[in-house]
Amino acid sequence: MSARRSRWAQQLAERIRSRRLTVGVVGLGYVGLPLAVEYARKGIRTIGFDTNTEKISLLVRGMNYIRDLDDSVVADCVASGTLVPTTDTSRLSDCDVVFLCVPTPFTANKDPDISFILAAARDLAEHKRAGQLYVLKSTTFPGTTRKHVQPLLEEPRFRCGKEYFLAFSPERVDPGNKVWHTGNTPIVVGGITPQCTELACAATGLAIEHVVPVSSPEVAEMEKLLENIFRSVNIALVNELAQLCDRIGINIWEVVEAAATKPFGFMPFYPGPGIGGHCILIDPYYLSWMAREYDFTTNFIELAAEVNEAMPYYVRDMIIGQIARQPVSLRTARVLLLGMAFKRDVDDLRHSPALKVAELLRREGVSRVDYYDPYIPSVVLFEGTPQAETLHSLRGLRRAVLSRYHVVCITTDHSCVDYPLVAAASRVVVDTRNALRNIRQRSNIVLLGDGR
Repeated sequence: MSARRSRWAQQLAERIRSRRLTVGVVGLGYVGLPLAVEYARKGIRTIGFDTNTEKISLLVRGMNYIRDLDDSVVADCVASGTLVPTTDTSRLSDCDVVFLCVPTPFTANKDPDISFILAAARDLAEHKRAGQLYVLKSTTFPGTTRKHVQPLLEEPRFRCGKEYFLAFSPERVDPGNKVWHTGNTPIVVGGITPQCTELACAATGLAIEHVVPVSSPEVAEMEKLLENIFRSVNIALVNELAQLCDRIGINIWEVVEAAATKPFGFMPFYPGPGIGGHCILIDPYYLSWMAREYDFTTNFIELAAEVNEAMPYYVRDMIIGQIARQPVSLRTARVLLLGMAFKRDVDDLRHSPALKVAELLRREGVSRVDYYDPYIPSVVLFEGTPQAETLHSLRGLRRAVLSRYHVVCITTDHSCVDYPLVAAASRVVVDTRNALRNIRQRSNIVLLGDGR
């Protein structure tokens, strides 16, 4: 800690050093609950806040709803009292450090929606006290922490870096990853002032193994967008190449694997039916919106996002093309989508390309669109519209079931699926994930980017 630290900074630093502090986590979703559990399992009293009463009710009973977390760890944290779930925002005043892990969606026009951040910041302002540290973790555009959150907290006698402390530290969560989790994934921290950064690094370091300080919240906000946009543009590149390879008769999967043998200057990315999840689809638009505020257009980044968003349409056309080869109309065709989650082995449906494919097929007149996903028991097509309809996952995959469908499309490559059975029992399989790469008999397999 720097020599000229405030009295409140000294007190908070001592609480962090001695581990005699209370941590608050606002938003107990895929980011917030694992973070809260990470502190609680290390013996630090943690209060978890959420407006969703169903989530809080489950947690109060020691029940877990995040697949990547160990059920017994969550139960033990609640039973021991180190994790206290609540909807009562007045208890924010009990916390020494508060992490904001709230959603950052976009609007129908693909503009940033930071209303959840602002609502959480207003709750902080209502229950603030001197000596607290606030850390925003929600992915957002540069300037959010300083220009939107800080003004809601600041007062003449409640100054950032003096009476309270504020930083941005972007979440890094990869659902389904068995190696990298909340505790061992390096985290970047940028505070409004140097003392804010130091305190935020110290508090974060109680739960996270490796903390990387940067010079400002704007750097931290921008680096998070870079992380996700890097993936977006590279996925778009291989998605576009996959479509080209389909035309010229070259297998894009073999191309990527061959290129990956280069030990430097190349990182493999693979095509698919589109991108989903909370971040990669949304973040390009957060940055492009901010760029327009500075009279700049992110042409390359926006084009990549458009390529990725067009992939469900390409997959729809692949499926319709295979229906057309059979003596059946679109109206009477039966299509089965294997996988509805946005990625392998997770229960996250947000912005799922498979959901989009299902809706596109229904719009084209395919009256029978079913799906199988052991992680997603039901979905709503055209949610929020008069055409809304609920689909329920098949309970299992059997030879007799698979053979009923004119086209089976692998949209998510869950590891629990018996892919040899899928290949053997299906009339036609459209494989958008290369899940059937080890199947030798391929006469009924149509692979995205295969060129055949």
